[in-house]
Amino acid sequence: MKLIFFGTPDYVLPILTSLHKKFVTGPGKSPIVGVVTQPPKSTGRAQLKTYSAMDKWAFEHKIPIFYSSKDLLDEKIEVDLGILAAFSEILPDAVIKLFPQGILNIHPSLLPKLRGASPIQGTIITEDSVAGVTIMKMDEKLDHGPIISQFKDEIKADDTTGTLRARLFERSAEVLGELLEPYLEGKIKLKKQDESAVTTTRKITKEDGRIPGLILESVLKGEVLENAWKIDFIKDYSLVPSAYSLDRFIRAMNPWPEAWTLLRLSATEGQAKRLKILKAHLGETTGILEIDEVQLEGKNPVSWKQFKSAYPEAKFS
Repeated sequence: MKLIFFGTPDYVLPILTSLHKKFVTGPGKSPIVGVVTQPPKSTGRAQLKTYSAMDKWAFEHKIPIFYSSKDLLDEKIEVDLGILAAFSEILPDAVIKLFPQGILNIHPSLLPKLRGASPIQGTIITEDSVAGVTIMKMDEKLDHGPIISQFKDEIKADDTTGTLRARLFERSAEVLGELLEPYLEGKIKLKKQDESAVTTTRKITKEDGRIPGLILESVLKGEVLENAWKIDFIKDYSLVPSAYSLDRFIRAMNPWPEAWTLLRLSATEGQAKRLKILKAHLGETTGILEIDEVQLEGKNPVSWKQFKSAYPEAKFS
């Protein structure tokens, strides 16, 4: 079995390490014959290069590293199958055709729901209790190919995008390891996606984390709002603002970009300041949204109580 892995962030590293461990045939004989990941970024004043988790792993295991899928077109690598997880580059059809057994995409939603770049955030906001992962065979369209396997996982009451994502990819490593051999042997029947049930997401920006001040102020008072709030990164989706929906939104925006709002620190304050809402919860008895921790732009994180004490005249904007 010869595999090429496409991925960048550290939370998909369990999949790469699991495949290596499960299918290695001896010293220096990893099933992974190449890793495609984002190129290193220069950071800080010194412009030091920062390498992805996949890059570091491949370097340590002496596995060829590629910084674009198109680089594979110039190489003569013997490969059976591609595995893709959280890889931001859209693969050209010519690259997909390099793989005799195709490329398997590990997508953290129950497709055809929540195709696109932000499925876990979308899941926390739109689903009451069930998350999941789809392992599908890629085609030329985004998250469109036939389904090989799916599994479900419970959304816990305190799950953030970070905690749910880590759990889903850890479990994906186990599921993928069990299905690869039967897939390569042609023992798994692929299932076409239901195009009538498709929902989509786009890549989240910092602006998507904003909670309008009027909405947040009203919900903190326990008021129920009738007007829908459009969630732009999920196509054609709006929610009714409530303590429950805002709690889920705040957790969905964690760890990035984090939920935030604008406020003025006093009646004479000119420009509104950005306030990040780092942690919140639903009151056990009241069901009202309670903010735990915030961070004013340019300041350190503090408790909500400390913030209100320091800025008693602050008003949402």
